[in-house]
Amino acid sequence: MAGAVVSLPRLVLPKSSYLVTRRCSERRFLLAPSELTNQIFLYCMAIAVERTSVQVHAFSVLSNHYHLVLTDPDARLPECMQLMNSLIARAVNATRARWEQLFEAGGASYSAVRLESAETLLDKVVYTLANPVSSGLVRHAHSWPGLWSRPRDMMAEPLVVARPLGFFRSEDDGGTMPAFASLPLVRPPGFDDLSDDALREVIAGRLLAREDELAAVAAAEGGRFLGRKTVLAQSPTDAPTTREPRRKLDPRVAEKDPRRRAAALERLVRFWIDYRAAWLRFAAGDRAVLFPHGTYALRVRFRVFCADTA
Repeated sequence: MAGAVVSLPRLVLPKSSYLVTRRCSERRFLLAPSELTNQIFLYCMAIAVERTSVQVHAFSVLSNHYHLVLTDPDARLPECMQLMNSLIARAVNATRARWEQLFEAGGASYSAVRLESAETLLDKVVYTLANPVSSGLVRHAHSWPGLWSRPRDMMAEPLVVARPLGFFRSEDDGGTMPAFASLPLVRPPGFDDLSDDALREVIAGRLLAREDELAAVAAAEGGRFLGRKTVLAQSPTDAPTTREPRRKLDPRVAEKDPRRRAAALERLVRFWIDYRAAWLRFAAGDRAVLFPHGTYALRVRFRVFCADTA
């Protein structure tokens, strides 16, 4: 169809780790920090990851987007994101008496960058935790009034949140959502040589170094951090006054090592080629065609045959 937005199929492999990003519609501050919005987001995230066995390592929720670093043991990330984003959008809209789209539409709906090594995963954890600072909002990430995972919460007791009022019905009213939900911040894979305490210290140290680096850049450029009070005073219908860069790269993998990155990109391109060939045969009526390993949507919706291994 002319003018239609066609997105490439996702390669969804078990035991993959990702940096996941989702933005609000028109860059508006629809996730602006408040006690209720923070509670809604945490509750919906906890419900979604529990039902899909996705493992969250770190997160930060800014006023108009969020970042998650997670691992998907059973290749159920799209299911998790669909449930989580749907619950958040409906619940937040209900609290704001609005009906319009909460999250940005079009394309692949959310960005999921596959992290190809433990070191890359660690970099994205620090990137995610430093996001309130890199966005010029607060000098230290722990000062951010929105939802944000602390390094000390990783591999500690799960975060427990009560069911938010105003959208979800209680069991007494015929609701099916639990009164409480818990979210463990799971130890990221690939750091077997470090104890839990040592890994938390590494993350906290890198975060502090990144905050100092960002503060030095801001000072050199004459910039200032917005501050908690200003953030909390913003209207959810406001948006940044800066213009968003267009035609940006849309990465699917992240890896600093050139050889690993090349191998990951080669695997992704091969998946797209094999998927396209299988799709053409399927569209022509061949229901016995074998789709490549990592096919998700057609496997779930139409039960197509898929290769067991890559």
